Amino acid sequence: MTRILLISGSTRDGSTNTAALRTVHAIAPEGVETRRYQGLLELPAFVPGADPANYPAVVGLREALAWADAVLISTPEYAGTLPGSLKNLLDWTVGTADLHEKPTAWLTVAAPGRGDGATATLSSVLGYVGADVVPAACVRLPVLSADVAADGLVTGRAFRDGALEALDALVLHTRAARSV
Repeated sequence: MTRILLISGSTRDGSTNTAALRTVHAIAPEGVETRRYQGLLELPAFVPGADPANYPAVVGLREALAWADAVLISTPEYAGTLPGSLKNLLDWTVGTADLHEKPTAWLTVAAPGRGDGATATLSSVLGYVGADVVPAACVRLPVLSADVAADGLVTGRAFRDGALEALDALVLHTRAARSV
């Protein structure tokens, strides 16, 4: 079993990033267990040097990351970069090794020409914390609000096929890394 933590960088209800990860969760194949991280709004502002044990939401984040064999992120771009809430989550992993050498990838659901600032920043921060970024699993699969059904899942076959391919690449890399 490969366990993958799904992290949406959006705090907005109806987010296409969250819908994308909700869909990945729904279509994950046998042998892959996914869990959607839902504590982004509860995380306190990062305080360098603070004891994470003093913050239940940070303890929950660290437990979720410890559970996961790999991480898949989908985030919007705000003002040309990552949303502050996702950057805050990543800041809580600096110096903790929570993401160090952990296979990590992202799904960009923005239309071509958009979201590149968020992806560049995400790549930079993940490199800084020593995450094992899996390029074959980092893909752009545009999703419009109209592509999301009432149940919150992305309906398009192209998205679902592409998401499964990305998930497969992340799983294969993760399993190979574990066997070394």
